[in-house]
Amino acid sequence: MSAATALRPSEPFPLPSGVSLARRLKLLLSFSRTGLSVSPVDEWQLKSALLAFLRKPPLSLSLLQDSDLSVSRLPDLQKRRRDDPVASGILYVRDLSFLRPSNRAGGDEAEKMTPEQEENKYSQWRSSLVQKLDGIDLNLKGVMYRMSVEIPASDDFTAMKKSWEEFYASELFSTRNPVRKIAKRPDTILVRGVPSRWFAETRISSKASTLVTHTIFSALGKIRTLNISNDDELEEKKDETNKGLISGLNCKVWVQFESYDDFHNAMKALCGRSLEKD
Repeated sequence: MSAATALRPSEPFPLPSGVSLARRLKLLLSFSRTGLSVSPVDEWQLKSALLAFLRKPPLSLSLLQDSDLSVSRLPDLQKRRRDDPVASGILYVRDLSFLRPSNRAGGDEAEKMTPEQEENKYSQWRSSLVQKLDGIDLNLKGVMYRMSVEIPASDDFTAMKKSWEEFYASELFSTRNPVRKIAKRPDTILVRGVPSRWFAETRISSKASTLVTHTIFSALGKIRTLNISNDDELEEKKDETNKGLISGLNCKVWVQFESYDDFHNAMKALCGRSLEKD
C-alpha cells in the first residue's frame, strides 16, 4: 500500500531528495468595480485592504503572510466592459492546524479521526471559507470593488475524479472508440512549472535528472514510464496561475503509473498540495 493512501490533509508528505508535498488552500481571486469610478487600480491598496480583512474576525487568518497573497492589475482596462474584472489575485492559506485541535485533556482529538473524516472536515471548512469570501465588497477611498473567489480545478480532487470517470464512461460506448466495451482508466499525470534544479543531481547539473525524478515520484506509486522536458510553453501563458514562472528554468514531467490505483493515490496526494524543496 502506498504511503499516499493514508495521508491526512493536515500532514506534509516527505519525498526523496529533500522534496515534500505541503498542504495548502489555493484560491483564485478576481476584482470588479461596482461603481462608476474609472480611477486606476492601486494593487498595493487592494492587497493591504484584503489582508486586513482576512486577518481580523470573523475569518481570523492571523498567520497569513504578505507573500501568501498576490494581486495584479489586468491589462487593457479601457477596453474592458464595466462588469469585467480589473484585477486578479491568488490567495494561499497554509495554516491548517485547526484540522488537528487539542482537546481539554491535552490529547489530540484528530488522532481519533480517520483520514477520510479529516478530509471531510477540511472540505467543509474550504467550502465555508469560499462562501464567506465570494462576493465581498472592498471600499478603497470611495472606490468599491467586488471580489469573486473560486477553487482551481486542479485543486478539487473530487471534481477531477468525477470528470475523468464520466469521460471514460462516455468513451466506453462511443462509436469513435475502435475497441468498444473495453473499459479504460487514466494512468498518467503531468506536473508543470517545477524548477528543474529540484530534480537535478546535486553539484553535478542544474538540469532535471531522470533518476532523481523517478526516485521522487516512485514514492507516490509504481511507475511504468517517465519523461522530462523543459516547460517552454510557460511564457505563452498569461493567466495568473503561471505568473512568476520563467521558461527554461522549469520543467514538466509526465509520469505514467503501472496501475489505476497508483495513479488515483498519486493524484489525491498531489491535489491541494505544493511541491517544496528543503
